[in-house]
Amino acid sequence: MSVSASMRVAVVGGGMAGLAAAHELAAGGADVVVLEGSDRLGGKLRLGDVGGLTLDLGAESMLARRPEALDLVHTIGLDDRLVNPRTISAAIWTHGALRAMPATVMGIPADVAELAASGIAGIDAHVLPVPEGDISVAEFVSARLGRDVLERLVEPLLGGVYAGHTDSLSLRATTPQIAALGADLLAGATSARAAATATGPVFAGLVGGVGQLPAAVAAAGGFEVRLASTVRAVTRTADGWRLSVGPTTDVEHLDVDAVVVAAPAPAAARLIAQDAPDAAFALAAIDYASMAIVTYVFDEPPTFDGSGFLVPPIDGTFIKAATVSSNKWGWVADTGRTVIRASVGRAGEATLLQHDDQEITARALTDLRTAFGALPEPLDAVVQRWGGALPQYDVGHLERVELIDRSIATVPGLEVCGAAHRGVGIPAVIASGRAAARRVLDAGTMEP
Repeated sequence: MSVSASMRVAVVGGGMAGLAAAHELAAGGADVVVLEGSDRLGGKLRLGDVGGLTLDLGAESMLARRPEALDLVHTIGLDDRLVNPRTISAAIWTHGALRAMPATVMGIPADVAELAASGIAGIDAHVLPVPEGDISVAEFVSARLGRDVLERLVEPLLGGVYAGHTDSLSLRATTPQIAALGADLLAGATSARAAATATGPVFAGLVGGVGQLPAAVAAAGGFEVRLASTVRAVTRTADGWRLSVGPTTDVEHLDVDAVVVAAPAPAAARLIAQDAPDAAFALAAIDYASMAIVTYVFDEPPTFDGSGFLVPPIDGTFIKAATVSSNKWGWVADTGRTVIRASVGRAGEATLLQHDDQEITARALTDLRTAFGALPEPLDAVVQRWGGALPQYDVGHLERVELIDRSIATVPGLEVCGAAHRGVGIPAVIASGRAAARRVLDAGTMEP
């Protein structure tokens, strides 16, 4: 089977889902154009200058135990830049001190003695069956291990990944690993942790930053990219689709055979409302959280160990996490500088991000100095705001995604993908884009 050489496909959105879809489509023989409304590619992957160093201002690592991101890195020829963290030993900043994080499975203790020694949380253990339907992470975990484990281990972990709250987040969509532990969470975590230890590194990065990935995919992809090209409408025609692109005063009409909408859920919902109203309604119901990353560069080597720490929201700090990039990544350490990233903002905390950059930088630095002890004045600091960046997988999310899939499947030549669907990490987003592209290719194949 081969794709007709005349098949023209538009990809709306130049984040990693859209780029992965475009790369897959081009490899399958389609003529592809990526339409990105902003002035850059990459979505939540971004490089920037901080104190004369080029560093990640967005995501800085990829899950290595899923194959999609590493496969893409290999395909586009960046294998020589792949690297694993030098350390992933993290701490929890709670009860007034940095405490080594015990072994866990998504915050579920895998070593009760280690947890007790850490002083982080107590356990109120109960063996209860796993419900068939979806419930919140908080409801599931607190009933089986108590609120202390939930608030001081599980909550900070999910706050880092989703910038969300366990009272709302779906067990099935966000932590299927926890549901898979079974009725006895402690026993299940002990077994799962032992099995995971033998499977190799958890995370990977790129020397020079994972923010290199979008441009590298675009350079290798064999597809056209148009920046500053806002798609205002997607309209079905007799033999395909028409996209209205550009400013309202100078709209360009682009006719294609198929469309992959890789935009965030609110924008995607607007574009597909006419032709897939059920999917649009479901997409519009997905909330997003905003957050910011403050990157500091200090002109001294680090005086502390470990990759960083997480903070339980119950402790009321300004920051929710910190990563010591110069401990975590050898290529950053080689600069001779200390690089620390502080993360700010969870769902419902948008007011924190209304402060100006100077105040966010100062307040986050105050927390870092309290946690780590003395820190010198930074050489430089950069605040990268990610407004409405992280979709919230609330209870019932997977059913919502299944509804989206069913609705889209009834509309030939239309696909959707991205972080709002089945995972917010880089590999999951790449998988989403590739799957959408394969559906387009399969529908457009013809006998040679």
